[in-house]
Amino acid sequence: MRRVPLLPTLLVGLAVAAMIALGLWQLLIRLPEKEAFLAQLAANPAKPSVAFPAVPDDRLLFRRTTAMCPQPVTIRLAGAGAVGFRAIAECRAGLIVQLGTTHDPDARIAWSGGVVTGYISHAPDARPLIASLFDHTPARMMLVADEAPPGLARNAPPDLAAVPNNHLAYAVQWFFFAAIATVIYVLALRRRR
Repeated sequence: MRRVPLLPTLLVGLAVAAMIALGLWQLLIRLPEKEAFLAQLAANPAKPSVAFPAVPDDRLLFRRTTAMCPQPVTIRLAGAGAVGFRAIAECRAGLIVQLGTTHDPDARIAWSGGVVTGYISHAPDARPLIASLFDHTPARMMLVADEAPPGLARNAPPDLAAVPNNHLAYAVQWFFFAAIATVIYVLALRRRR
């Protein structure tokens, strides 16, 4: 009887363990986080308006707010998937405002600032995913404006139906991959004998 090869068995074992760990992470961490996020998205838009937070506070996401942008320092475009680009203004007071969206990647937005009403969201974060795992600095907050300046489309309101909750499916997928890898390896060992 041939011995089980040590290195391939170790590699497959590590791969299967990693897949099971990813499945458990999706099931035990990501799924509850997403469910809490969706509950917040469902409840917060109906709550009373609040002052725009001076420090990041994720409990205020999707709450209605009004703030003053005395003078925008910059207005830049950030990718927004199917809607094209988001026009984002950085105000002198440190406020970040998503003014609206456009499909024109070369759009020049003329906006001189003023009072903005909308809802609280996270500002775009340019940190790589790996860096965000180790850097626990809270995401900056942004005011998503209800009304858009000329030349921009209005921002979509918070929509519960637009946020998928796939984490249970992802967990099942990782467990399935682990099972398939184990079966394939066992069959390969049997064939080798």
